[in-house]
Amino acid sequence: MAHSPPDWFAVSNVAEIPTPALLVYPGRIDENIRRMIEMAGGPARLRPHIKTHKMPELMRRQLRLGIHKFKCATIAEAEMAASCGAPDILMGYQPAGPNAIRMLQLVQQYPQSQFSAVADDASAIRALSEVFQASGAVLGLMLDLDCGMHRCGIEPGPAALGLYRLVASLPGLLPAGLHVYDGHIHDADPAVRAAVCEKAFIPVFRFRDELEADGLSVPRIVAGGTPTFPLHARNAAVECSPGTCVLWDFGYEDKLRDMNFLTGALVLTRVISKPGGHRLCLDLGHKSIASENPHPRVRFLGHEEAQFILHSEEHLVIETPRAAEFEVGDVLYGVPRHICPTVALHSEAVVIQNGRAEARWKVAARERRLTI
Repeated sequence: MAHSPPDWFAVSNVAEIPTPALLVYPGRIDENIRRMIEMAGGPARLRPHIKTHKMPELMRRQLRLGIHKFKCATIAEAEMAASCGAPDILMGYQPAGPNAIRMLQLVQQYPQSQFSAVADDASAIRALSEVFQASGAVLGLMLDLDCGMHRCGIEPGPAALGLYRLVASLPGLLPAGLHVYDGHIHDADPAVRAAVCEKAFIPVFRFRDELEADGLSVPRIVAGGTPTFPLHARNAAVECSPGTCVLWDFGYEDKLRDMNFLTGALVLTRVISKPGGHRLCLDLGHKSIASENPHPRVRFLGHEEAQFILHSEEHLVIETPRAAEFEVGDVLYGVPRHICPTVALHSEAVVIQNGRAEARWKVAARERRLTI
């Protein structure tokens, strides 16, 4: 095929990479981490979410650059973080059922790491207390507040105050502060996003003041995700927990024009058939690219004109007036619309250094269970 992709993503030994594949570019990832640190005013303000990448090697890069606090969504992610030596790990997900016991097993197996979790339900809080009290261990527990997303958490108010008092009163638990995820705030206009975020957090800070006036300790507030990261970064009273910006994707790149991060991961796909006309069939099915969003689910670099015709488990059919330029076996490089679930579809990532595929990083925490 007679075309030369831009140098930053081209892989000179691409013929050696089976497709579909996830590609990662460590130089660009490191730059994104540095930009995160700069935006936050230092690594101490950061608690990045590791659900985006799920890779031990990427965690170690964050640790080397001075980030020591992390947020995760699964026991497997928490175990991966602890196995990398992360000092402070927040499970941003209420442990329920057997996961209460698994949280205890994490604490016991990795005493060098400080673990905490979130909760918004009295029965779940009591269950955690029973598990930890019986073992003599202590779990830091953050109250999960709902600031408007209505997915998890409890609204600031008397009921929330009662739950925080419950955490403070029960053996085996230590009140660790407030967790507030504002995933519903992702307006494209930065001014609108800032105004909506400010309004949503007025009750949060008022509630913190009420807790402290009641004699309760509120050690920290963990707030936001990627879209509101620049806004919370201005407030020294909170820890920021962005995730996507370490790898970035075109969904956020298109919408969050005020945020300056680099594409650090791509999907690589091959033409496996030319069904006629202007159509190409690629090996990039639902099993290798996140498909919860409408098309385009991927943007092919240098071939942005492609139209999406059919998507199934193993196949993606596109139409392009440049179809005649392709032979079966030729590759395309794509930027996912949503990188987080795309990463979770791959067992490993191909590491691109100096324009060559040189290693593999295991996507270890895509598993539901590691050892615990």
